[in-house]
This record gives sequence, C-alpha cells and structure tokens, in this order.
Amino acid sequence: MPKLDVLNLEGKSVKTLDLNEAVFGIEPNNQTIFEAVIMQRASTRQGTHSTKNRTEVRGGGKKPWRQKGTGRARQGSIRSPQWRGGGIVFGPKPRSYKYNLNRKVRRLAVRSALSQHALDSTIKVVENLTVANVKTQEFVTVMNALELNRKTLFVVSNEEDVMNAYLSMRNLSNTMLLTVQDLSTYDIVNADTLVFTEKAAVEAGEVLA
Repeated sequence: MPKLDVLNLEGKSVKTLDLNEAVFGIEPNNQTIFEAVIMQRASTRQGTHSTKNRTEVRGGGKKPWRQKGTGRARQGSIRSPQWRGGGIVFGPKPRSYKYNLNRKVRRLAVRSALSQHALDSTIKVVENLTVANVKTQEFVTVMNALELNRKTLFVVSNEEDVMNAYLSMRNLSNTMLLTVQDLSTYDIVNADTLVFTEKAAVEAGEVLA
C-alpha cells in the first residue's frame, strides 16, 4: 500500500498517510489513459469549421464558353473546384467530435494515471490548503516550501474551504485546482506534480476505488 508523508504548508512532515492501493497502487494501463485523453481533447473541439462546395459558392451560373470549337477544355462553371474562387472538394463541414468511453474504462484511466504518478513519486499530500490572506506572493512562498516549481495540480475535497488559496493561485500560470469529483485523466497526465490535501487523498481512495 503506497504510504506518503503528510506535509504542512511549510514543507515539514507531520504524519504519514496510507493511500488506497486500488486507486494509487495498480499497474497503469497506458491504453486506457491514451483513449481517455484523446476522448477529452476531442470533446473540447468546437467543430465549427466550414467550407463551401460548388453549389454554395456565389456566381458561376453561366457556362464560361461554348462546349466545342474553342480548343480549350470544356467547362460548365467558373465555380468548379479547379477554378480559383471555385468550390472546395470534400472540405470540412460543421460536426461534433464528441464520443464516449464506458464508465469503467474512464475510471480505470483515472486510477492508472494516479498510479503512474505514485510510481514516479510525483504525488504530495498536505494537511490542508488553508491560507489566511488572498496574496499570490504568499502562495508562491508555500509552493517554494513544498518544492513545486513545475506544472502543479492541486486536488481538494468539496467540503474544504480553499477559496483564499484558489484566489491566490489563479494568477499563476503553472497551477490548477480541482476537486476529487472533477478529476479527469487529461488533467492528471498534464500535471508534473499532484498535490492532494489529506482529506482529498482519503476521499479519492473511497470515490475512485
């Protein structure tokens, strides 16, 4: 069973915490991680791209020259695809890129991504994220104490009051804060380090198992 030190906001260890092996200790399934990431990225595509085919381009109603006798190739419209300003052949049209994976596959992908972070020792657990003031510089001090200098995902419980922490970190380009319920495979994979509050780590072990 994975065991981690629980740190305070000064970076000092205050206790240890056993993580749920069914969530943080499985053998990562890279295929499900790949499929879940592709699904999530595809679902964010707007799909509003559009081109006009020859029937939709304005103009070109008249045959540009007679069928025979000119020595040139026969043409029926100056809006044919081979003409400049003509229609587009098989161009993109508005469509939805969304698709779904089975719930079991999505859950396995999240557990696999968390377990990979555990294997890589890129998970930290803090007592809480309770800060007294809404000051970005003070939160930078907290991150330095926790040795967080790369892209970091903070995970908290819905029951915790972390508004001051959220307001303090939102101007930092390399930080993100999510609740356990909002965790997604892409967000986990995209982060270099995961920082769970103690309550969120316990909750993740219960909810995602």
